[in-house]
Parts: sequence; C-alpha cells; structure tokens
Amino acid sequence: MSQSPNVILTGFSDEGVSQQAEKSIKEQFTTYAALGLQYYSIRFVDTGNGTKNVMNLTMEEIRTIRNLQNDFGLNVSSIGSPIGKVKLLDVEDGTKNRYVPFPQYMEEVNRACEITHALESKLIRGFSFYHPHGTNPQDYMSQAVDYLSAIAETCHRSDLTFGLEVEPNLVGENGWLLAELYEKINHPSIVLVFDAGNLVVQGYNSLEILDQFRASLPGLGWFHVKDYRHPRPMKKGDPVDEDQLKNFVPVDRGQGGHEAIFRDLKKALPALEAKLKARGIPGFFVDLEPHVKGGGQFGGYSGPDGVGVALRALCRLLDYVGIAYHLRDFEDILADRGF
Repeated sequence: MSQSPNVILTGFSDEGVSQQAEKSIKEQFTTYAALGLQYYSIRFVDTGNGTKNVMNLTMEEIRTIRNLQNDFGLNVSSIGSPIGKVKLLDVEDGTKNRYVPFPQYMEEVNRACEITHALESKLIRGFSFYHPHGTNPQDYMSQAVDYLSAIAETCHRSDLTFGLEVEPNLVGENGWLLAELYEKINHPSIVLVFDAGNLVVQGYNSLEILDQFRASLPGLGWFHVKDYRHPRPMKKGDPVDEDQLKNFVPVDRGQGGHEAIFRDLKKALPALEAKLKARGIPGFFVDLEPHVKGGGQFGGYSGPDGVGVALRALCRLLDYVGIAYHLRDFEDILADRGF
C-alpha cells in the first residue's frame, strides 16, 4: 500500500493563551507542546517585557525564546510578520493603515530576515500591500509587483522564502489576484499562502474558493487553516471590516469547502514537498490560525481550549481525506529521554 502524502502541523502559538491580551511565551509553548505539536508560528509574544510583535523583539528576547523552545521541544515554522500590510500610496482613505516610503520600508524587510535567521526558520509570512480603500486592486497590481519583487530578492539573498497570504483589502485579496501576482513576480523566493477563511468573509462560496485554490496551486508554499460561517451579504470586492468579523469556526464547521480543497492538496503534495525541500524547508506546513474566539487585522484569539478544538477538527478532516501528519507520541518522549 502506498504511503499517504504527509503534511507538517503547526499553528500560531499566540492564539493558545488563556487571556487574549497576555501573550506569555511559556503559556504559548505549554499549550502547543501539550497538544502534540512540534512546530509553531511566532507572531505576538511576551518574554517578560510586555507583549511585542515578533518584528520588535530584541536579540536577547530571541535567545530567551530559543532556550525555552528547546525545553518544550518546539521549532519555528514561520515568522508571522506584518510585512506588506502598509499602504501603497500616501493618501487619506479613511483607514488607519500606515504608509511608509518603500526605500525606508525595506529596512523593516531586512529586519524580518535577521529575525527569521535568529529563530532558525526559513519562512516569512507577509502580504501584498493595501491599495486605497474602495479602489480596484487590479489598478495597483504593477506597483505591488515591483515592491514584492524587491522583497523577494532581499529574502533570496538571505536564503529565505516569503509567503504571500491571501487576505481582504489587499492587492492579493483573492486567490485569482494572488496567482496573478505570483506569475508576474516570477521569483523563486516567493510562494503563496492559502486561507479559505479569508475568502469566506468576502462572500465567496465554496466552489469559488476551490477555483481560487486551484489557481494558487502552482505557487503554493503552505496553508493557513481557519474557517467562517454566516458572512453578512456583501458585494465581492467590497472592503471588509476585519475588526467586525466574529463567526470564525473550526475547519469542519464553516463554509470554506475544506474537504474538497484538501483532496486537491493531497494530489499536489508530493510535488509541493519536493519544491519546498529544495529550498531547505522541511516540508509542507498546515498552519492553524483558528480565531475561534475572535479575529482582527493583525491577529486572533482562540484560547487553549479553542486551539485544541480546532486542531482535533483539522486532524479528523485530514484523516478523512487521507493526508498523514504527526503528533507527539510516547516514542518522542522516549527519544527525548535518550532511549
């Protein structure tokens, strides 16, 4: 019998804390190690000096994180950076989004590369820039391609890979636009990060989402897992108020059509895994970002119980479609003890 294609489970560890405003790194690691995960994505952390985005960590704080993650048997899968969540143009559009001149912004990109290396990861999660609120993202495709091409080259020189996530209100707000960005950038250090939940909130149905996933497959680098149900009626392409999104659910409760998506993913996994390993990435990551107790523009919250519910739902679905994965078992404990 042929072996099932394999994925590596990971998740945003800041979602697994008991209090939304407190991002204790020890509590994050306790939750994820107890769930059986061996990888995590890092976004907001508190090492004892208050909660910070990963981009603002000092090297001393990074050393603290690395020492602790060794104690918990964890490794960083990706850096959950906000790179690309700034305006393309310095215009007032009714949002609070930052504008930073691009040459200056590249300093933040270089900083993201330094932090990724310090945390011994190969992957930086990022985005495709905000076009002016209420405008057509297609009109800003060329500028986004230019900026993302420069980011891709910077990551390439650092032997890193930049994952471009599909998300509302950005130039790459849907899978079709994201695939177009990927084709036009045409750089080996750019991959795509698919997230069906981020498409449900925009009013797309499961068949449209599956078509967008298929469009993204040639550039796919990893997968974010969250889902949504009962989105308010809206015209596709309209701006989304991310702070008002309240109906995120586990992967088996939403309207994203994950079963069909994962069946397509299963067929593509061998080729995707080979491409990723050629870039020094350990495999294809399936990254939990459940938001089951709330989500917003720069993060979300699930609590230890919510992350556990979301992980079990994901595992049931992966089992059902025949995609293999690994959670810690007694043999891992024995290996840690030197047996």
